Amino acid sequence: MAFKLPELPYTYDALEPYIDEATMRVHHTGHHQGYTNGLNSAIEGTDMENMSIEEILATVDPCNKAVRNNGGGYFNHVLYWQIMSPNGGGEPSGELADHINKAFGSFQNFKELFTKAGLGRFGSGWAWLTFDNGSLRIGSTANQDNPLMQFADFKGTPILGMDVWEHAYYLKHQNKRGGYINDFFNVINWKEVQKRYESLI
Repeated sequence: MAFKLPELPYTYDALEPYIDEATMRVHHTGHHQGYTNGLNSAIEGTDMENMSIEEILATVDPCNKAVRNNGGGYFNHVLYWQIMSPNGGGEPSGELADHINKAFGSFQNFKELFTKAGLGRFGSGWAWLTFDNGSLRIGSTANQDNPLMQFADFKGTPILGMDVWEHAYYLKHQNKRGGYINDFFNVINWKEVQKRYESLI
């Protein structure tokens, strides 16, 4: 079964003024479509055609750059669209909020550490909040790698992911990654993050 580009759960302009329509349109129809096409081409005629994206990422050979890069790009962006919302922002609630406060001291401390993970990633990559063996962890990966990959230096199941490739923010924020990260916190869909968290505990 070929992978398909998922539709966004909102319109391209729905995240304005924080993430602009032009960026969303190019990011989704250009970059994510490109990863989708590249992944399908890379797995065609292989055993991976019948695997889920999670199974592919957990077993991909790091030297298989076509699957590694396109598979990671496909999965990462599927999560990214879902954990944003025009009704996002604010803070988490319930068990997730309690766990964040316990793990990082406070939501403000979490926000500072997550921002640091995004700003500290040299070049292109992602910042993550993962759930791993009962623990919440913050980290980052390069390029389109993610914590599901067996060779990743930061592992776990992602419940929140922030794209810090320049294509995610350059049209609006130019080279100001910090401005994009500040705006990203205004669109985080904490209900979706909570849902992912609860599915793992």
